[in-house]
Amino acid sequence: MAVIIDYEDQYQDDFKRLNLIWLEQFELTESHDLEILNHPKENVLDHGGFIFLLQEDDAIIGTAGIATINDLEYELIKMSVAPAHRGKKFGDLLLKKCIDKAKELHISKLILFSSSKLQPAIRMYEKYGFKHVAVVDAPFETADIKMELSL
Repeated sequence: MAVIIDYEDQYQDDFKRLNLIWLEQFELTESHDLEILNHPKENVLDHGGFIFLLQEDDAIIGTAGIATINDLEYELIKMSVAPAHRGKKFGDLLLKKCIDKAKELHISKLILFSSSKLQPAIRMYEKYGFKHVAVVDAPFETADIKMELSL
């Protein structure tokens, strides 16, 4: 059975590996991604953000997080499920955990940047109420989609 756990430094390699799978598959890897993946504690956790990991048995099979933008807005970041575990609604579990955490923190808006290459993920975000908005202030050159969820 899969369970969601909080990120710890010992899982940094898993966090990086799982996200590089999809970033490289869709040719989306950028320096901003690598900065987060190589230094999640300094770039996310130390600024009030959260990273969650999906663990099944002793293996980390998924990741997702929310990073602080300001007191009322967070960004959904680094959502990934290992290829062998896709199609089992694990992405839904991770996304729901991030939304629930944002609500617990009384965040008013959760945003995300994505690529039109990632249609299954975009459909999942839409299912949870994320709305498409104009792409402004994107931290990624490859981001051609921005979505928001009002909480």
